[in-house]
Parts: sequence; structure tokens; C-alpha cells
Amino acid sequence: MVGLILFLHFGTFELLALGWNRVGVHVQPLMRSPLSSKSLGEFWSARWNTAFNALAHDLAFRSLARRWGVPMATLLVFAISGLIHDAVISRPARGGYGLPTAYFIVQGLGVLLERSNWGRRIGLGQRWRGRFFTIGFAAGPAFWLFHPTFVRNVILPMLDAIGAT
Repeated sequence: MVGLILFLHFGTFELLALGWNRVGVHVQPLMRSPLSSKSLGEFWSARWNTAFNALAHDLAFRSLARRWGVPMATLLVFAISGLIHDAVISRPARGGYGLPTAYFIVQGLGVLLERSNWGRRIGLGQRWRGRFFTIGFAAGPAFWLFHPTFVRNVILPMLDAIGAT
């Protein structure tokens, strides 16, 4: 499953960008070396699915931040992302509802923690601490995002259908 996720998120998107560039349409890959992230904020804002980030920023974050402030807007945008992921992960799996949303709320809390006075003071957004923090927060609860019901009801049948099991 890790290989499938890496192939879809990196290989496919990279190949699409290369194809568009080849025919003269200048595009950047959607994933911009996410494993090089030095902070959780950098991971989600500049390196992971940059198209979604731009869309969420333009359509939700700016107006929410004006009304509720940056911290609340950050949490709300992560919650929106969670609800979208619940729709495309849990709904087809017919279970695990709320787990992807919880995953993204935890991500939002991690970004806020990293940007807090305490987080900045101990270096959560830089060097080795930033990398460790990013990996721990992004990968640690990933089983909420790709929960067992999704794996059992969507991934395994798909792998079986393509003869990969």
C-alpha cells in the first residue's frame, strides 16, 4: 500500500507534469519534495498537494482568517480537508467515518503547535527537530487517514482486481 500511495502521489503527478511541460504548458508538479520538509507547516503549505493548498487558501482560508483569525482559520481549513477526505476515503469504504477528519484536525493542531511561542522556542519548525516533528505528526496517525475499513473494502479489492495480491 505504501508503494501504491507513493506511485500515485509522486510518480503519476510527476509524469503528468513532465507531459504537460513536454507539450509546452509550463506546470510544476503537485508534490514538491515533501520528504525535504523542515516543518509541518512547510509540508502542508508548500510541498504536499500544492494545488489543493492554493485552492483552500483562495476559497476558504483568506475569508475565514479575516473573520475568525489565523489560528481558527487554520483549524477550519484542515477540518474541511478532513471532510473532503472522509467523502473520498470513508464513504466508498462504507466505514471509518470521522477518522480522516480527525487526522487532518490533528495536522492543524500540529501546525499551530509548531508556530506557537513554545514551538518556535524549542525549534519544532527547523532542522532535525522540525523534520522529526513533521514525520511524527504526518506519518504517526496516518492509520486514521488510511483506516482498516478503507484498506479492507477499497485497497485490497483494487489490488486483487489488478492481480497484485
